[in-house]
Amino acid sequence: MTAASTEAKIPRARRSKSEMILRELRKAPLTAWFGMIVVAAYVFVALFAPWIAPYGESEVVSDEPFALWSSEFLFGTDQLGRDLFSRMIYAARNSMGIAFAATAVAFLTGGLIGIVSALLRGWFDQLASRLVDAVMAIPSLIFALMVLAIFEQPTILNIILVIGLVDATRVFRLTRAVAMNVVALDFVEAARLRGEKTPWIVLREIVPNIMPPLVTEFGLRYCFVFLTISSLSFLGLGMQPPTADWGLMVKETATLITYGDITPLLPAGAIALLTVAINFIVDWFLHKTSGLRDGQ
Repeated sequence: MTAASTEAKIPRARRSKSEMILRELRKAPLTAWFGMIVVAAYVFVALFAPWIAPYGESEVVSDEPFALWSSEFLFGTDQLGRDLFSRMIYAARNSMGIAFAATAVAFLTGGLIGIVSALLRGWFDQLASRLVDAVMAIPSLIFALMVLAIFEQPTILNIILVIGLVDATRVFRLTRAVAMNVVALDFVEAARLRGEKTPWIVLREIVPNIMPPLVTEFGLRYCFVFLTISSLSFLGLGMQPPTADWGLMVKETATLITYGDITPLLPAGAIALLTVAINFIVDWFLHKTSGLRDGQ
């Protein structure tokens, strides 16, 4: 085989893979398309928030607190006279970005320890499993509240680390369970007999074979983390003012509900819409990777 024929096969393989992805996207149900469009819109708003928002994140633009909706202030103003529409846009960046970072921490720690536990077994597996059992005995929101209450004013880094490490226990359980099935297969044993090191076995043999359930869990875990951070912000131990966050915005405008103003429902609706959209995508991906066929 010549070098030219080898180089010709590489673009062809990439093209066939791209065509396969496009073909699967065309066959995706309306719910999955709805989820992808919503998530893409949220990501676009989060990335370009400074150019989309008419005012700054913490800029006081009105002398009137809780101003009514108008052409100047699309969603009115908050208790300090800040534009709520602008804060809604900036909150997309803050809420989604911090939730993504916390979920990544959970998967990097919990996933890695879960795979190593399944591979090594013995005392390491027993120690890691018992520590995870102890942490999981406490409800995650209560545990996060306890830890964050230690700090005088929780920072973004504290929130990411605390939520990430708390949710790492759930990721550990799933990763260990699916990795156990792969570790018992012949090709992993063959890699051990060849003398391959543990990092090579983990990255080349185990991780590629457990990616579908992990990707699905990442989407679901992201929703849980996102809701947890919003709940902490609503309770006063999450994002701190003047940072814009949807959970914090619900808290700051909650009194308007008593006057028949639906403004607090806007950030709450943004949270709910993103959660539903991600779940639609996860359901479709889980269906595609489970091997089931439509109609079964």
